Amino acid sequence: MNNKKHISLNLNIRGVNQSPTLAINELSKKLNNNGTTIYPMGLGQSPFPVPAPVVDTLKMHAHEKDYLPVKGLKELREAVAHFHRQKDNVDIKSNNVLIGPGSKELMFILQMVYYGDVILPTPCWVSYVPQANIIGRNIRLIHTSFENKWRITHKQLNHFLLSENDHYKPRLLVLNYPSNPDGGTYSPDELKKIAKIARKHEMIILSDEIYGQLHFKGQHISIARFYPEGTIISSGLSKWCGAGGWRLGTFSFPPNFDWLLNVMTAVASETFTSVSAPIQYAAVRAFRGGILIERYLLHVRRILSHLGERCTEILREAGIEVHSPEGAFYLFPDFSPLSEKLKNKGITSSKKLCEKLLQETGVAILPGEAFQCLPEKLTARLAYVNFDGAKALSMSETISLNENLPEDFADNYCISVIQAVQKIADWVNSK
Repeated sequence: MNNKKHISLNLNIRGVNQSPTLAINELSKKLNNNGTTIYPMGLGQSPFPVPAPVVDTLKMHAHEKDYLPVKGLKELREAVAHFHRQKDNVDIKSNNVLIGPGSKELMFILQMVYYGDVILPTPCWVSYVPQANIIGRNIRLIHTSFENKWRITHKQLNHFLLSENDHYKPRLLVLNYPSNPDGGTYSPDELKKIAKIARKHEMIILSDEIYGQLHFKGQHISIARFYPEGTIISSGLSKWCGAGGWRLGTFSFPPNFDWLLNVMTAVASETFTSVSAPIQYAAVRAFRGGILIERYLLHVRRILSHLGERCTEILREAGIEVHSPEGAFYLFPDFSPLSEKLKNKGITSSKKLCEKLLQETGVAILPGEAFQCLPEKLTARLAYVNFDGAKALSMSETISLNENLPEDFADNYCISVIQAVQKIADWVNSK
């Protein structure tokens, strides 16, 4: 009987494994504790400290213990709405904001209550597909290419929609930019064209902008600016504010989406009830911003941009194809030009590539197939965050924001990252 317990599991759950990003992080820690030198580049967690004003606000409100409204603290919803009006030029109202325990949970509930196909350009974040599978949604993947910088084009999207011969079929298109896993983003013109296609088919867009404030030039633009009536903006504190463990995410809805917001709120009331009160009060301070937080972001962007470009140079010199990141803290290298050399190592898939790399160098990165790329495509994601963010930030603050960081900044203050990327470069060209 014990061997048959699995038959009682929900069929959508059977075969679901732990999220690859969390699994690689735990494996890295285990190997490191066993004495193996590991370079953990699998989990995308901001290395920077939470801004001091936000931490101070959390301390001030640590005594808050009451349940807050399911939709979220009124002051926080007002701050989030103002944030999007100011940063994204999108007319968001506070009544149309929903606060959740991380944007991940809100995405799950959205797919639960909205009965439509989930359209995902690949490579895509590792949890989109598993969530849709758990809920039982129909998933439609649209593969992008290195040549298009891993971005879906409006022509691709239009061709896909026309091929289905079902003009008004319920659909949810998920866009993530700056992107996890590649650090790329969309231009205003690209977003306008995608918005035009979405409007034509009356489809919903979930615009995952969790890395929006980490656009290196501070020029992030939301597609909601061009398609306000059909776009839900997803954001939170985990990436730009360095507060992943605080678990606070936000969804901002168009005013005509009450039907969806109200149902999601009802489900929230029966599941997570409300987000931690002290965290919500601290989040008000984060979303209100101010000079100190803006300066924090300017330094963080400068460091990540400098480091991303330095890593890109090392990989390209080794013959690996990779685009320079425009935001976030990821690279998505394509090892295909070295496929013959890697084949001699017994490597014919992205999973085998990452397994061998970890085994022989201690560098832990994630295979492209975890991001829904074809297994035989030799792609991988590396998160260049394994450095002392507080130390790097402190040093950056001694250098005028009008200046570029010194050429050797990454080599001196992001040593582990540079060592890991150099190990990848040396390994792919070793006999």
